Amino acid sequence: MYDLAVMWEWIAFSVRWLHVITAMAWIGASFYFIALDLMLKPNPALPDGAYGEEWEVHGGGFYHTVKYLVAPSRMPEHLTWHKWQSYTTWLSGAALLMIIYWVGGELFLLDPTKVDLALWQGILISGGSLTIGWLVYDQMCKSKLSDHPTVLMLLLFVILVIMSWGYNQIFTGRAALLHLGAFTATIMTANVFFQIMPNQRIVVEDLKAGRTPDAKYGKIAKVRSTHNNYLTLPVVFLMLSNHYPLAFGTEYSWIIASLIFLTGVTIRHYFNTMHATGKGPHWTWGVTVLLMVVIAWLSSVRNTETWEDAEARDLTPYEQKFASAAGFEDAYDTVLGNCSMCHAREPVYDTMKWAPKKVYLETPGDVARNADQIYLQAGISHAMPPPSAVQMDEEARQTIIAWVREVRDQ
Repeated sequence: MYDLAVMWEWIAFSVRWLHVITAMAWIGASFYFIALDLMLKPNPALPDGAYGEEWEVHGGGFYHTVKYLVAPSRMPEHLTWHKWQSYTTWLSGAALLMIIYWVGGELFLLDPTKVDLALWQGILISGGSLTIGWLVYDQMCKSKLSDHPTVLMLLLFVILVIMSWGYNQIFTGRAALLHLGAFTATIMTANVFFQIMPNQRIVVEDLKAGRTPDAKYGKIAKVRSTHNNYLTLPVVFLMLSNHYPLAFGTEYSWIIASLIFLTGVTIRHYFNTMHATGKGPHWTWGVTVLLMVVIAWLSSVRNTETWEDAEARDLTPYEQKFASAAGFEDAYDTVLGNCSMCHAREPVYDTMKWAPKKVYLETPGDVARNADQIYLQAGISHAMPPPSAVQMDEEARQTIIAWVREVRDQ
């Protein structure tokens, strides 16, 4: 039964729910420990080996946090690791990427107006780029560049800009920004799994055994943690970008994504400095606002495929399957009469300048390409058209349902 599409949609929703929850936990823990580390203050009365302390109040109680650079005289039996937030965020994100951009790749991953690729080729580029990106970054960090953290960060930024441009040459705008976020998140989680956690385990074992840990392990973990700290905010933006066509659906979306990484640096620099010194450099907010103004301006520069170009384009095999199915003409007329006033390259609906989520429903190719989403949004559910727009009667919705099921039941 094609209503398996409904179940698949709920699976995607559930995985996204898990992804958001674990991401909140990971980001919250990351921000907390960065702030905690920067706010620790020295005290002459601290025990031997202690670096700094801090008092906190939460949940009706007081917490006395003391950081040791070497083992304390008594090691607690229970050690709490903060790792699964990162691992589960990445695993759920990878599953979501596969559900939406691999299984649904004909619609969400590949852009036939940019390059002619088979779905398997797009999937190979998708997964391979994440793996290769981590390997390149990891080798950079293991090289002598680790002695020059500023240079290392600049080179990482250059890599991110190149990846942003490269993804935009192949994938849909939505997929390009999402993959850039996945590329960055892969680096962050791999930092935790392959570097931060193993090195911290070595230090803990040395402390338990009464040995003095080698300082290099802490240095490695510190560099990777700092990178993660500055990459967090851009990753959140990129993961949210698929909801905002002005971010992903413009000619210069790859530049917008690149500038977002700079805003992540300016914002985190302010808070990191404030936690360490009690006063943040206010100039960073001016730079951040200026960057966002440039981003907003870039998003308004339009170079949309014209209706004539879309009409003349050859349909992909995926689109031909739906366009040649029985009931397509009736379904096409239904969509054109109920949806195209908003989902057009030049919307005619009042106050609307861009098609919602850059979904166009004007040409036969447009409608065939978005068949699954039309089925879910305007067939099975009443999500579209919105209540304030043209109302679609039940007969029209059944026309859409019958058309899509005609293809899926074959």
